[in-house]
Amino acid sequence: MCEASYCKDINRQELYPVTGFTFLGYEFRPRKAVDKYGRVYVNFSPAVSREALCMMRQTIRSWHIQLKCDKRLEDLSNMFNPVLRGWLNYYSRFHASAMKPIWLHMNAFLTRWLMRKYKHLAWHKTRARKVLGKLAASTSKAFVHWEIGYAPTAE
Repeated sequence: MCEASYCKDINRQELYPVTGFTFLGYEFRPRKAVDKYGRVYVNFSPAVSREALCMMRQTIRSWHIQLKCDKRLEDLSNMFNPVLRGWLNYYSRFHASAMKPIWLHMNAFLTRWLMRKYKHLAWHKTRARKVLGKLAASTSKAFVHWEIGYAPTAE
């Protein structure tokens, strides 16, 4: 179905019922932007769509990371890093911070994996998160989202 969309930005301020659309996994809609002088304005720009975020979360869930207790961190990295790198390369082209929920979701599943793998972390989510942060600090290149700064903290 094709529907006309109004591309609202700093030069076009009229009200219109449809001001955005989704195309190839990107959602085009008015977003806040900052110019080189630090002024905030409205710009019509793309970012990853909600449907794509939902599909990525479902994909991560379907991997059943928490059930792979027999695997090491390097094994998990080899299994899932190509997919994560592809998502990063495709969806982070325009609005990279829109992918933050996916990276946090992946870290949450890695925390669950640690809790299932090591008995002393079984009922301690905060402790497992700290251990994951230490692992991320020691092997920062293990996962692509850790390389770009979405590693869990070891505090």
